[in-house]
Amino acid sequence: MTAPTIEVALAGRRGGFALEASFTAPGQGVTAVFGPSGCGKTTVLRCIAGLERLEGTCRVTGETWQDETTFRPPHRRPVGYVFQEASLFAHLSVEGNLLYGVRGRVPADAAVRFDDVVELLGLSPLLMRAPHNLSGGERQRVAIGRALLSQPRLLLMDEPLSALDRATKDEILPFLERLHLSLSLPVLYVTHDMREVERLADHLVLMRAGRVIAAGPLAALQSDPALPLVTARDAAVGLDAVVTHLDPAYGLATLAVDGGVFIVPAGAGTMVGERRRLRIAAGDVSLAREPPGPSTILNVLEARIRAVEAGDNEVTAVLGLGHDGAGARILARITRRSFERLELSEGMAVHAQIKSVALAPGVRR
Repeated sequence: MTAPTIEVALAGRRGGFALEASFTAPGQGVTAVFGPSGCGKTTVLRCIAGLERLEGTCRVTGETWQDETTFRPPHRRPVGYVFQEASLFAHLSVEGNLLYGVRGRVPADAAVRFDDVVELLGLSPLLMRAPHNLSGGERQRVAIGRALLSQPRLLLMDEPLSALDRATKDEILPFLERLHLSLSLPVLYVTHDMREVERLADHLVLMRAGRVIAAGPLAALQSDPALPLVTARDAAVGLDAVVTHLDPAYGLATLAVDGGVFIVPAGAGTMVGERRRLRIAAGDVSLAREPPGPSTILNVLEARIRAVEAGDNEVTAVLGLGHDGAGARILARITRRSFERLELSEGMAVHAQIKSVALAPGVRR
């Protein structure tokens, strides 16, 4: 059986802005729509919701919402929409806002149940409060809950954290991760913040100037030398890994990826068998031609240079882990001087020394 997908192909103009966006995303998990402000991300979401109309097609998990002969109006598209601002009803309590989209009650056979949403989003202590007595993060959690309780087939989130400060973003991100873990509902998540993408997304749609320039699994696009993510100042790769061993004496965990293993600080609650996401920044990876001697660096992995992107004074190497380089890909950013002194080249076997590996706080599927 073919896996369900979200298929979008839109084209048209809004004033002086031209949009030509086509992509296919999985019908489950979180797909981030990423790009700079003004590149058309919100327009794509609004077209999927039916709030704007451009020429093209939109098919969601087997249902056609728009094509040459069909255009479902917004009220006939089963989407939950979370905007940048929570936009709660001031005259209703938190509970009233949650239930607004379901006419006061949730059917007994609903796919998304009221008690489950309240628990997942930590809303139980807030149910009787008025919106003006909530923090920014609490209001946005209520808005997400309201969207979920409308029983959508697709959840659209348009930069839901952009109006929040960094501390509040860090407060709400764990709740979004819990939703990802607990619900099979597909999510299109618009953002211009790569930190949110690395924390939440499985799949990425990369946009520039009204066009989709790439779409695919997150790690594949982060390590694709043809894309601008590789040469970005904060370039990194997120790898989903499995916890294979815990060392309580030193508070360390061993995590396996295709082609190698990483040793990282375990963090509270880490368990063998869990899937966790690792973030490896390009600037934290150095290269050696020979196996390095004893050092404080815990993670030294065999790899091969798969591709090279050279700048004026720096070189970014795409590395395939494992002796044959067929494993997961990471990035290494080094000076052009070091690259030339070591006589590095594409296809060469190297040892990647990873100075720092970040373990994302949330558990991944």
